[in-house]
Amino acid sequence: MAGTVLEQFENEFADWLGVERAWAFWKGRFAMYAILRAWGIGEGDEVIIPGYTCISAVRAVKFVGAKVVYVDIEPGTYNMDVSQLEEKVTANTRLIVGQHTYGYPCEMDAIKDVAARHNLLVLEDSCHAMGSTYKGTPTGRIVPYAYFSSQWTKCFPTGMGGILTCDDTNLAEKIDRVVRDECREPGLKESAVLTVLRWVHRCVAFPRTMLLIQRPYRWLSEKGFIAVNPPGTKQVTFDPAQFKRMGAGQARQGRRYVGRLDRDIEHRKRLQRLYTELLRDRGWPLPQIPDHIDPVLVRFPVRVRDKQRCVAEAQRRLLEVGTWFDKPLHQITVPMAWFDYEEGSCPVSERVVDEIVNLPTHARTSEKMARQVVDLVCEIGPAC
Repeated sequence: MAGTVLEQFENEFADWLGVERAWAFWKGRFAMYAILRAWGIGEGDEVIIPGYTCISAVRAVKFVGAKVVYVDIEPGTYNMDVSQLEEKVTANTRLIVGQHTYGYPCEMDAIKDVAARHNLLVLEDSCHAMGSTYKGTPTGRIVPYAYFSSQWTKCFPTGMGGILTCDDTNLAEKIDRVVRDECREPGLKESAVLTVLRWVHRCVAFPRTMLLIQRPYRWLSEKGFIAVNPPGTKQVTFDPAQFKRMGAGQARQGRRYVGRLDRDIEHRKRLQRLYTELLRDRGWPLPQIPDHIDPVLVRFPVRVRDKQRCVAEAQRRLLEVGTWFDKPLHQITVPMAWFDYEEGSCPVSERVVDEIVNLPTHARTSEKMARQVVDLVCEIGPAC
């Protein structure tokens, strides 16, 4: 196949998903930033996002100078409550982001209906949803525009990274111009650091060690000792030097994962069925998932009576239990008001973050580990 390893990866990912074009970036937030720039979204514009999201998505909106408007979630799938969507639309609204939280497809038809009535754009946030389908259509293809994350914890890990996809020839030309004129190549030092981190992750990131290494990794990242997350990235302002394409090492890793995606998706679905059966047998109150969605979960979310005790006990027993989301804007370290979030504006989100933990579905999770994790959360008990 002709082209650089990055071009090969982009073409292979686009072919796997069944879309016209794909572009790969150093981080997921820059995949979203690139399409916002191509659409010309900026000062004075508003972008609607669920009030239960990753701070990286919000940063991308702030990087172009737009305002973020939040819609609360519904408690079954943790996706945007579309019954509240239209009331958030103003004359300044340009875009609605349909986020498929944990891998549960959001109600895209309702989102598209609101968008059509108000002449708005729609972007799929498929960072959690590799392989999920909505009414038979894969996430990432429900509308012509989507982006994915390939960060460590996602379905498609390249260390860091994000992928933007597009089925619109005219917009693809604009994205090409943004990438050509504004995007940089990652430096040798940061590429080398990420290569080492990928090697460390491959060697030590197992279900029984995940919680032990998570805290020091986050601390090193926050303090700027890890080059992939340099000091200042927690700010609202945009540093053009950080807008980079995906590196060759990431792309090579990505090419390897493209070939494993179908196998990984099937593994996640098996664990998802196992968790559901085990919890149902124990009388756990599972949410009603709509029949028209077929999720592939990046993590299996449950709401527990005592989140802190659950996480502490998981660490003591060397079990992997995740803490997504610890705040409505996960993983924010500055006041949420910096990112246009008003405390109390999304009460369901704010209640959920105090209760929710998530169970692993990745390839290193065995059935034995899954059963042990279910035993633990059942000991803690469900949130009331």
